[in-house]
Amino acid sequence: MLDRYILAKLGELVADVTADLEALDSPLAAAKLRDFADVLTNWYVRRSRDRFWDGTDTDAFDTLFTVLETVARVAAPLIPLIAEEVWRGLTGGRSVHLENWPDAELFPRDHDLVVQMDAVREIASAGLALRKARSLRVRLPLSKLTIVSDSSGFDGASQILRDELNLKAVAFEALDEGSLDAFGITRKLTVNARALGPRLGKQVQEVIKAARAGDWASTSPTTVVVGGHALEPGEFELELEAVDASNAIAFLSGGGFVILDTEMTPQLEAEGLARDVIRAIQDTRKAAGLDVSDRITLAVRGSSGPDIAALESHAATIAAETLATASTFEITQQPELDSILGSDAGQRAILAAGQYSNSGVLVIDVWKSGAVHV
Repeated sequence: MLDRYILAKLGELVADVTADLEALDSPLAAAKLRDFADVLTNWYVRRSRDRFWDGTDTDAFDTLFTVLETVARVAAPLIPLIAEEVWRGLTGGRSVHLENWPDAELFPRDHDLVVQMDAVREIASAGLALRKARSLRVRLPLSKLTIVSDSSGFDGASQILRDELNLKAVAFEALDEGSLDAFGITRKLTVNARALGPRLGKQVQEVIKAARAGDWASTSPTTVVVGGHALEPGEFELELEAVDASNAIAFLSGGGFVILDTEMTPQLEAEGLARDVIRAIQDTRKAAGLDVSDRITLAVRGSSGPDIAALESHAATIAAETLATASTFEITQQPELDSILGSDAGQRAILAAGQYSNSGVLVIDVWKSGAVHV
C-alpha cells in the first residue's frame, strides 16, 4: 500500500509541477516539491525502514529508486546542481539535464488512496501535537484515539495510527450535526483583536462582545461569522473543549475532529517505562560499540519497588527487543546503589528519578554475552 501511495502521489507531483512550470510559477512548483520531499522522508521512508533494514524487499528499493530518480528530473530546472549530483549518483548516467521530462501517465493513478493516506497523515500529525501539548512522550502508550469525520478510513489505517501514535485502539465515528454534543465537546471562539483591528477598526469591540455572547457561527473549518462580520484565518482561534478533562481535542482541516484519550493507568505507565528502558539499553549498546546482532547480559537495579515490578512485568519484551540472553531486575537500597554507581561496569546507563515515569533511580548495566563481569 505504501509503495502504491508514494508512486500515485509522485504521478500527481509530476503533473502538478509540469503545469506550474508551464505557467511560469516556479515558487508554487518548488513548494510542491518541498511538500513531497517531506512525505517521502518523514512518511514513506520512515514507515518502510524495516523493509529497507531487512534488505530483501526488492519492491521497496525499486520504488525508492524510481521516486528519487524521477524527483531529480522534476527538480532539475529548480535546483540544477543538486539534482545533477543526485541523479548521477543514482544512475551513473551522463547528465539529468539530457534526460526526458517524466510522463505523469506512466505512474499508477489512485487518487482515492492518496486522499485517504494524506488524511491519515494529518490525523497522525494532530495526534502527535496533542501528545506534545499534554507533555506525553511518544513511547508512553495511550488507550484510544477517536476520529470523527466523513471518512471511515481504509484497510490498514487503524494499524498505521496505532503504530504512529502508540495507541491501544483507534475508532472511526461518522460526523454529523450532533457529533460535538454527543462527545461532550463545546467550541470556544477567541478573537485576535491585533490581527482584526487594522481591517475593522472600532468595530473590533462589537465583534469581541458578539463572540463572548455566543453570537457566532462557523461557516467552514477556516472561517467564522461573528455578529455579522466574517472573520478570516488568523483573525480568530476556534478551540474544542471537552467536558472530560482527560480528552484532548483537535480539528481536522477537511472537517471533523479527533479525540485523544490521555488518561493514564498503571498498566500503561509500566509499558511506557519498559519502552524507555529499552531505548536506554539500545543507546548503551551503541555506545559500547556492539553489533546489532550481539547478544547481551543485562542487569537493572533501582531504588523503587514499583519501578522494578513494572519492568519485571515486561521482562520478556525487554529481552527480545535488546537481544538479552540473561537479565536481572533487582530492588537495591540507596546506600548500595551509591556503591554500585562508584564501581566499574561494562557499559552503564543511569536514569534519574522522575526522568520518565520512574519514581526512583535506575542503573542499567550491559555486557556482551560471554564477557566476564562482576
